[in-house]
Amino acid sequence: MTARNGSRLAAICATAALTAAVFVLPAKAETDAKAVIKTYSDIALAKFEDTLTTAQALDKAVDYFLAKPSADTLSAAREAWKAARIPYQQTEVYRFGNKIVDDWEGRVNSWPLDEGLIDYVAKSYGTESDENALYTANVIANNEIEINGKKVDASKLTPEFLSGTLQEAGGVKANVATGYHAIEFLLWGQDLHGTGPGAGERPYTDYDLKNCTNGNCDRRAEYLKSASDLLVSDLKEMVGNWKEDGAARKALSDGEPNAGISTILTGMGSLSYGELAGERMKLGLLLHDPEEEQDCFSDNTYISHLYDAVGIRDAYHASYKRLDGSVVSGPSVSDMVKVADPAIDKELSGKLDTTVVRMEAIQKRALGGEAYDQQIAEGNTEGNATVQAAIDALIDQTKSIERAVGSLKLNAIAFEGSDSLDAPDKVFK
Repeated sequence: MTARNGSRLAAICATAALTAAVFVLPAKAETDAKAVIKTYSDIALAKFEDTLTTAQALDKAVDYFLAKPSADTLSAAREAWKAARIPYQQTEVYRFGNKIVDDWEGRVNSWPLDEGLIDYVAKSYGTESDENALYTANVIANNEIEINGKKVDASKLTPEFLSGTLQEAGGVKANVATGYHAIEFLLWGQDLHGTGPGAGERPYTDYDLKNCTNGNCDRRAEYLKSASDLLVSDLKEMVGNWKEDGAARKALSDGEPNAGISTILTGMGSLSYGELAGERMKLGLLLHDPEEEQDCFSDNTYISHLYDAVGIRDAYHASYKRLDGSVVSGPSVSDMVKVADPAIDKELSGKLDTTVVRMEAIQKRALGGEAYDQQIAEGNTEGNATVQAAIDALIDQTKSIERAVGSLKLNAIAFEGSDSLDAPDKVFK
């Protein structure tokens, strides 16, 4: 071999090696657990920042409504509330696996709530409950209430009072005093239409100090403002938890990488199965009960369910489109599964898409005039079937999430369950 040919061969080999490196390095990066965890955390930060932005817009809309109560300003506040639900629902996939998120979540999204704790209710609501001594405490109408046999000063409905004293008062989880659903009730009032058409119809005059209806308009306004401010502060806290030195991010990045990947899949599987397919959908369908739908005052449930499903899919593919149109994306669990077992990745990706499509079918019916509570009504064969199809898709995708866990050789994960799926006979007892 001549020196010239040897040099040429060496150059070819060097080029080939460089080319191989170009193709190998991205694949390694895409399947590195730490890189996947970083993207997951970056997307969490982006989602919670967007959620905070929409909550701040809601807070401003509430301010404007309370300053100038009218049908138009009430409608604007309601629309701001609906807009705020879209990014928030996409964060729910961060629950279950991330303890910091799950411990915090009850402050912003607890449901169902015994609304008689907060304000006036219709006679059909009843006057007492064996499970809740504060069932009709109506703190807006009373400067003093009794909790666990003790008189409590309720003269100032501050954020601190709502969160520190009233939230889950008496140890009863149905005593939801804060978060999206307390605000929803204050904006819409009870939905008294059952499984018929129509949402809550609270009049704007419930907040009009000059033309007050249903009494206590000043205290109702104080409560609404405190709940809105509190939502903003709670979301600011969670944004901080996902920043570079935030507790939630560090809990993942400082831990064992495979445990972090298990956290991602735990959130996906538990939200898919026990929470969304079970507690939020199948339970209401079994009972044909509108009180079991998540956004029951506003008839916004179809949006919340859809964006939960979108959030699960995005967590797998590690891609999120922000409110400003920019996209946060990077190495994903999908990349890891694709390397371990391409068939399972294809299977799960397809099922996640199917679930979103079936949620969009529920949305289509809602936009056509048939709200979610009407779709789960007894005797609505087509509506029931549409909801059941989405439930079936969620259950089916959970099975593939389990297969993805196996493909990555992770320890088995116990996803959240639900009696409505696992032991439906118990639901009727």
